[in-house]
Amino acid sequence: MNFSDRQDTCYTNYSLRLEFTGSFNTNNSDDILQIDILYFGKFRKNITMLNLLKHPLLTHKLALLRRKETDTREFRETLKEIAGLMAYEITRDLPVKNVIIETPLGKCKTQELAVDVVLVPILRAGLGMVDGISNLIPTARIGHIGMYRDHKTLKPMTYYSKFPDNLPNAVVMLLDPMLATGGSSTDAISVLKDNGAKIIKLVCVVGVPVGVERILKDHPDVQIFLAGLDEKLNEHGYIVPGLGDAGDRLFGTK
Repeated sequence: MNFSDRQDTCYTNYSLRLEFTGSFNTNNSDDILQIDILYFGKFRKNITMLNLLKHPLLTHKLALLRRKETDTREFRETLKEIAGLMAYEITRDLPVKNVIIETPLGKCKTQELAVDVVLVPILRAGLGMVDGISNLIPTARIGHIGMYRDHKTLKPMTYYSKFPDNLPNAVVMLLDPMLATGGSSTDAISVLKDNGAKIIKLVCVVGVPVGVERILKDHPDVQIFLAGLDEKLNEHGYIVPGLGDAGDRLFGTK
C-alpha cells in the first residue's frame, strides 16, 4: 500500500482497512491485501491488520493529548482515557464461552471471556496506557519490556523484560503510545514471540506510515491499532505533527 499520495497530515478520522492475501512480499507493500490467521485453533479470514480507530470522543481526547499546553497531569489522565476507549475496539474479537449464572431473580444463559489477556507496556511511555485497559479488564496480567532509543542511531536498545507464564495461551497487547520508526515495536514483538506469544496486538496512539510498514513487513501476523496516523518523522526521529516525547510529557521529565 502506498501512503505517499495522501496529502493530509493528521489521519485521526481516516477509516483505513488493510488486509493481507496469501504470501507476503517484503519488497512490495502493495501485496498487502488479506491474511488468514490461526486464532485459538480456528482459521479466521480477512483479518484487518491495520486498524485506524474512529470515534468522536477518541478524536477529541487525542486533540487534547497533542496540545503543547497540556500539562503532565492532564496528559497522563488523557492517555489513560484514550487507551480505555481504544480497548473496546481492540477486544471486539476476543473469544467467549457460554455460561449459566444466577441473577437475584433466576438463572441466565450468557457469555464471558474464554481467554486470558496480557498487557505488555514498552517502558517507559507504555506504562501510561496500562490503567486505561486494565480498568476494563481487571483480570489482565501485566508484563514489561524495557527499551530506550539511542538518540544517535535511533535504534532501540533492550535492557529489561519479564512476562507472566501464560503468554502462549493469551491475547497479548503490546502497548506504546508512539509508532515512529517501528524499531522498538518490532524488536519487542520478537521478544514476545521468543517467549511463546502467539496472538499479539500492537496498540499505539499515534503512528506514521514508515513505522506501520516496518511492522507489516517484519510481523505480518500482528494486528496494529492506532488512534491517529500522522505525516512523517523529522530528522530526529520524532513523529510530525505528533504529540512530542510521550515519555517526557507523561512523567514530567526532559
